[in-house]
Amino acid sequence: LDDDRTTVEAYLSFLGVSEGELRTLKSHFGGRFVEKQIKPFLRWFSELGFDDAQVEKIITKFPQLMACSLEEIWKPKVQWLKELGIDDSQVAKMITKFPPLMGVCLEGNLKPRVQWLKEL
Repeated sequence: LDDDRTTVEAYLSFLGVSEGELRTLKSHFGGRFVEKQIKPFLRWFSELGFDDAQVEKIITKFPQLMACSLEEIWKPKVQWLKELGIDDSQVAKMITKFPPLMGVCLEGNLKPRVQWLKEL
């Protein structure tokens, strides 16, 4: 993806994001949302091996997750999942099947629960 906003919008359209869904994304997060917020996610999803259908589902079904910080929320959570032994393809499947997982607090919820399960 280059720096042209229409390229990002064209890619989202290619993924199956409708004009209405794109307008909804923009109205939720402002006009610069697509170019400033989604673009880094698209690159990162690609690096992790997400396929087009997975990306489309996450963006259209849970657009509010795109407002979360990639650097402060998503990447640390995925890194922690990898440290548990979950590989990139499994992480992609987990996030696609249950995107709200990325909205759950890592330190206050996920880590304590996994620790509790390990202690059983």
